[in-house]
Amino acid sequence: MTIVAPGEHELLVFWVQLAVLLATARLLGSLMRRFGQPSVVGELAAGLVLGPSVFGALFPDAAAWLFPADDVQGGMLFAIGWIGVVLLLIVTGFETDLSLIARMGRAMAVVPLGSLVVPFLLGLLTGFLIPDRFLGESGDRSIFMLFMAAALSISALPVIAKVLAELGFMRRNFGQVTIAAGMIDDIVGWIALGIVAGLASSGRFSYADLGATLAGLAVFILLAFTVGKRAVEAVMRHMRARSAPNYSWLALIVVVALTYGSITQYIGVEAVFGAFVAGIVMGRSRLRNRDAEEVLKAVTVGVFAPIFFATAGLRVDLTSLTEPTVLLWAGIVLFMASASKFVGTFLGAKLGRLPNREGLALAIGLNARGSLEIIIASVGLSLAVLNTDSYSILVLMAMATSMMAPPLLRLAVRGWEGEPEERRRLKAEEMLGNNVVVRPEPILLPVHAGPNSVTAAQVMHLAWPVEVEATVIPVGDDVGEDDLRAIADVFESRPHEQIRVDPSAGFERVLAEAAMGYGVIGLGAELDPSGDTLFSTFVEEIIAGSAIPTVIVRRALDLRGPLPGAFARAVVPIGGTKASRSAQEVAFNLSASIGTEIHLTHVVPRSKESETVGSMARSRVVVTDEPAVPDLTTRLIEEAIDFAVDAEARVVYSVRTGVSTAGVIMAAVAEEGADLLALGARVRLIDGKPFLGHNVEQLLRECPATVILVTHH
Repeated sequence: MTIVAPGEHELLVFWVQLAVLLATARLLGSLMRRFGQPSVVGELAAGLVLGPSVFGALFPDAAAWLFPADDVQGGMLFAIGWIGVVLLLIVTGFETDLSLIARMGRAMAVVPLGSLVVPFLLGLLTGFLIPDRFLGESGDRSIFMLFMAAALSISALPVIAKVLAELGFMRRNFGQVTIAAGMIDDIVGWIALGIVAGLASSGRFSYADLGATLAGLAVFILLAFTVGKRAVEAVMRHMRARSAPNYSWLALIVVVALTYGSITQYIGVEAVFGAFVAGIVMGRSRLRNRDAEEVLKAVTVGVFAPIFFATAGLRVDLTSLTEPTVLLWAGIVLFMASASKFVGTFLGAKLGRLPNREGLALAIGLNARGSLEIIIASVGLSLAVLNTDSYSILVLMAMATSMMAPPLLRLAVRGWEGEPEERRRLKAEEMLGNNVVVRPEPILLPVHAGPNSVTAAQVMHLAWPVEVEATVIPVGDDVGEDDLRAIADVFESRPHEQIRVDPSAGFERVLAEAAMGYGVIGLGAELDPSGDTLFSTFVEEIIAGSAIPTVIVRRALDLRGPLPGAFARAVVPIGGTKASRSAQEVAFNLSASIGTEIHLTHVVPRSKESETVGSMARSRVVVTDEPAVPDLTTRLIEEAIDFAVDAEARVVYSVRTGVSTAGVIMAAVAEEGADLLALGARVRLIDGKPFLGHNVEQLLRECPATVILVTHH
């Protein structure tokens, strides 16, 4: 095979094209953002400005040099644009929540149906009423009617995704339904286009081809989420084990998307659908690399997506609209396309029992046709189904609906934050995203310490959202089946799995597994009875070697049963550190889950002689609620209380003074009758061994209540 490289002049033009398109798209996008609109509006407008409508009309010679009518030159440019849309759909897949979409239930069945059927019927009517002068050279009105029906039925998922992301609506209920319905609309639209194209080119319809496409699509979806997912995760696991750099992860993401996209392109559905599915598959895996995803998102949104949207407008020639008849029918087609999408989608939303505002937002979002409509119009022109006038009308409709969507969508949802359930979900997601330790990433629970491990499972289950996955990994020969059954009972309502390993495996196996995309290690721990070290070697090696936060749970010293009580009261010392914030997260989520009363305690050290009772230094403890405390103390308390209120935790607070911080905290535990103490600590390594601080280690040894310790490096 001989590959013919482009010439020097073609490469020069190509580089100038990219520079001009990107600069203009980013400039106009920034300008739109200054006026409160998403940048995608400016990026679409960049193509109009640089196309035959403006730049071509004012500077025809320069436009002919920059955008020549050459297949090779155009192919190079539009290849970059298609890379942009594939990358954009990968990013959209990352942010698509199938569980949330599934919870929408009935709405997910009827919204896509309404958004397809009504536009299809009105598309047929439009194709029937439009004058003969808009028919292509074939002159076949029945095929023209079917083509218009298919053209009016689709939605532009890339435009929808970019608009929702820029406006911050991607995680809204209507945002997720819009993405899912838009993808369904596009799939059906492309299949319908294939049918019409077959009729136009051969004059007959092939049921076999349609059946093959539908069967291939079903098989692809099934395999993508089963065999394909396992294959992708096997590679991802290997990469995590080798600590592969981000650029390797970027390569993996793109290769998987291109592979999926090639398959869907082969079976007759656009490659963008395969890329979208690839993003969903990788985004649902705990092995995902979020840092690499953020890099891909930055490159996509900053470079490739603007070029894609700008190239869409290069094909638009608005000069043909100067003729009154063409302009009239352009307005009619725009009205029919918008009205049909609005009515069909809104009716579907009503049948799906969605709120009116949500139905309106869905209708506006799905009305955007964008660059995919321009591609469909180009296919119609090449098949002689359309002529230049009808082509211009469809292209104008595509651009107008895309540029209408952002301002109308912003207006539709202004002042509306959704139903109470949605507001709670969004608030919880925001808090999880800002948290240090209680986050959406999966939980790893090594089991080695009998009842302490069961207590750790209980704490993790109560403090982490129930949808967060947990993995249980028994370590050692002495792990009892009763303990594993007890942990399984604790995690019954949570997605969880158990990994069987060699009984002789130690902390190395746990640390290796922790590198596989987990967010936290939950670890039950017993004190070392010899007193030589704080915990067993197993626990201390995990604390020392873990790259992710570790939640250590030491049961109450006098607890005899398999599980502690309901944690009625907890003391949480507060300070301005990351470790203190982590302990608050765990405690506040416990409170929100089971109603634990949280006693926030800030200790102000002071230098005075103290009385010593046993090993507990007990300076005369002063509890004060007076405002005459240092400004820093006041700010720390206010921040903790605000955090607690947001987490819906029950809190009271006190400021205590004393010489021994550990002694003051244990006195607080005793006075409040607390059965739980939540602490945070930064791990320091001394001669390779973890040191948690004298106060923390004293509390772990001597505090009678159950202790939760969150450690960070």
